[in-house]
Amino acid sequence: MGHIPPETIEQVLQATDIVDLIGSYFPLKRAGSTFKCNCPFHNEKTPSFNVNPARQYYKCFGCGEGGNAISFLMEYENLPFIDAVRKLADQAGIPIIEEAHDPESDRKRRKISRIKELNNKAARFFHQQLLRSPDAQHARDYLKSRGFDKATAKKWLIGWAPRDSRLFLEMARQSNFTGREILQAGLGGLRDKNNPRSGLWVKFYDQLTFPIHNDYGDVVGFSARILREDDKRGKYINTSDTPLFNKSKLLFGLDKARRAMRQEKFALVCEGQIDAIVLQESGFENTVAPLGTAFTEEHARMIKRYTDRVVLCYDGDKAGMAAADKAFKHLTAHGLPVKLMHLPQGDDPDSFIKNHGVEAFHELLMSAKDYFDAKLDKELPGIDLTSASERAQLLKDLAESVSVMSDELLRDATIQNLAIRLRLGADDFRQAVALAKKAQARFRRRDSDEPARKTAVPTPVDHLVAYLCHLALHSEDAAEFLREQLESLQECLHETLGNQLLLDILAKRPNPESNASRQAYLLTRPEGDRLALEKSFSDAVPDDPVTASSDTIAMLSARHYQMKEKALRSHLNDPSLGPEETLRAFEEVKRLQSILKELRERF
Repeated sequence: MGHIPPETIEQVLQATDIVDLIGSYFPLKRAGSTFKCNCPFHNEKTPSFNVNPARQYYKCFGCGEGGNAISFLMEYENLPFIDAVRKLADQAGIPIIEEAHDPESDRKRRKISRIKELNNKAARFFHQQLLRSPDAQHARDYLKSRGFDKATAKKWLIGWAPRDSRLFLEMARQSNFTGREILQAGLGGLRDKNNPRSGLWVKFYDQLTFPIHNDYGDVVGFSARILREDDKRGKYINTSDTPLFNKSKLLFGLDKARRAMRQEKFALVCEGQIDAIVLQESGFENTVAPLGTAFTEEHARMIKRYTDRVVLCYDGDKAGMAAADKAFKHLTAHGLPVKLMHLPQGDDPDSFIKNHGVEAFHELLMSAKDYFDAKLDKELPGIDLTSASERAQLLKDLAESVSVMSDELLRDATIQNLAIRLRLGADDFRQAVALAKKAQARFRRRDSDEPARKTAVPTPVDHLVAYLCHLALHSEDAAEFLREQLESLQECLHETLGNQLLLDILAKRPNPESNASRQAYLLTRPEGDRLALEKSFSDAVPDDPVTASSDTIAMLSARHYQMKEKALRSHLNDPSLGPEETLRAFEEVKRLQSILKELRERF
């Protein structure tokens, strides 16, 4: 990894207020001298995520996640250390100059930077083709038929990939991009996968292109729509997976919608990019859409960063209802209340607004019902409740959806409501939900292909050494006193767990009077060391840290000498000891007992 000087890291942390940083992602509520919210790293109903402005530190007492502003960005946005520091430095206007470079880390960073640069170049190239190319007239006509004017196309950087893909390759060559970089950006492939010299095919041609941004505005890929009825490709085609692009982890329009989602206090989720653009341009700026794929758990997590309620606006046909079911299950599993708005059969948001107007859509949105009420309103007219088989299938489908609800009170209230509507016994419904939960648990254990999250284990540290580390990190007087005692401490510390942590703190000299300096030092340690040191951060610093350090050293020494004296006395019982060796052992035992007596008198 390229090395950023500790002084720069400290400067970045000093310039960043952790309350402002975390508060920019989701609302924090003051709780005395700290702030609280539901933890973004695990599902919970009672807030256990604490942000301490005095220490510039966050800690979840539910899942154990904790750290400073840099570690929050690393965990929350899945950023490498250097990228997290750079992002905060950019916000604070602090220049980053690396002292050294690790070739492998440098190579990865350059690769990602080049993918971003190529995506941006491609977006502008496609956009200019749409605006200027005579061959793009059918693309312009299509956009016009959907109600998109030139201003909308510019705002969303909509483009057209030319039918002759050589034009794109020529643009990339003139911009000094290689064929390998086109492959890495997911914009093309080899004609023969086994032959690197076989030439490239370009992924997008004769399609409308919609640049896909991550939630902080970088172009990370494209979604492209076919324009001709005889085109046998899929209606929407996305960039191939890259280090920046994974369609299950991206939502179209989120970079523009996230502020409105906070202001409106809900997210409006529709099915496709064009619907999302139409709705945002019609004033519903809190609209997002998945990228032509099923709604995923990661999508639910992303929405939860910015709001705590969702309204689903899917097509009114059977496929739209099935897609809404999948989205609901992921959203409710993350504790997000879900409403469903009904569009007339055959309508999507775009066609409805064209035919009925923005006000009519707004009325539908405001009348959206809780998910299950809306679902039953839609489906019950087509179900024969007198049929045992249809009734059983409906109960099974509903039980599967109810079983994933993470809020127990809401789940039970939903069971009661559905039982009344379906004229079923609540206990029967409750039993069906319990069976569905068991079936899902078995399915997850058997078929989950998502690796379990690795939880770092704190480095084992002796409790007395841990306390000395705590004092050295929080008191300059204690740290200086411990440095003076280092020579006499060497023997006691030699085989004590965590001794290297204490020695490193005393050698590196992080400034105990500065939270930023302390946090910058922690970021230089392996994660296990950091977790071990952070465990004591909630402890108070004593009024007299030097005396506390002295007393702790005395306890450490007493324990060391007690163990040594006990081992020697055990050694004296060895019948093979000669007279001289026995005498020396007796003298050493007496010396150790004298030291222990002094320590006992001191206490």
